[in-house]
Amino acid sequence: MKGDKTITLNRKAYHDYLIEDSVEAGMVLTGTEIKSIRQGRVNIREAYAKPDNKGELWLFNAHIAQYKEGNRYNHEPTRPRKLLLHKNEIRGFTMEVAKKGLTLVPLKMYLKNGRAKVEIGIARGKKIHDKRRSISKRETDREIDHALKSRER
Repeated sequence: MKGDKTITLNRKAYHDYLIEDSVEAGMVLTGTEIKSIRQGRVNIREAYAKPDNKGELWLFNAHIAQYKEGNRYNHEPTRPRKLLLHKNEIRGFTMEVAKKGLTLVPLKMYLKNGRAKVEIGIARGKKIHDKRRSISKRETDREIDHALKSRER
């Protein structure tokens, strides 16, 4: 896609959760926050999204480092940030999270046409045996690829 620049990926989310669905959301940011995002000084590893009782969706624990030249107008690095989605999408996420025991995790943050976006995934936590199965599958796939490449030579 033209104009897209990935800032950060949440690889831990793919390891710890089974991602069932994802959606793109905008964020309400201050001026120093968008400048830090453009510099790539973001960490969404421990972040999560949560609906509130007003019908809004919030992103918690996303660390956007303070802008070095921001002086007294700098932002709080881990403040909650409002996510911008359609009301029907928020309502659907809220019902799924409450009914099925799912969680909302940020998968990646990127710039799209100069605006910061975050991809939010509806996720179910993996059990230990699921993680072991994922690791063993990845290792066998790696061994098969290695065997095929060595055979081609």
